[in-house]
Amino acid sequence: MASAHGIAVGLRKGYPVEANENQRSRPSRRRRLSKRLKTVRSVIAEVAGLAPYEKRILDVLKTGGATCDKRAYKMAKQRLGTHKRALAKRQAIKDAWA
Repeated sequence: MASAHGIAVGLRKGYPVEANENQRSRPSRRRRLSKRLKTVRSVIAEVAGLAPYEKRILDVLKTGGATCDKRAYKMAKQRLGTHKRALAKRQAIKDAWA
């Protein structure tokens, strides 16, 4: 936006101020996983066990069948919302089971 020039009318009206520098947005910080957070999440998962929807996904994988991977993916996607999260959750449950 253009700087103000101290007049009460026009496109650049208002008190002249210095623009703030753009700080790094919060979502860019959110992508990093600290060691502490990773440890805390693993301890909680170990103590609390699987969530009910994760148990249902595990049951689908255990029963097997031709479409067990697809059904597990669909259940995870319905619950988690995105393709990448569903694939990651399905793989995490497979790894926990193995």
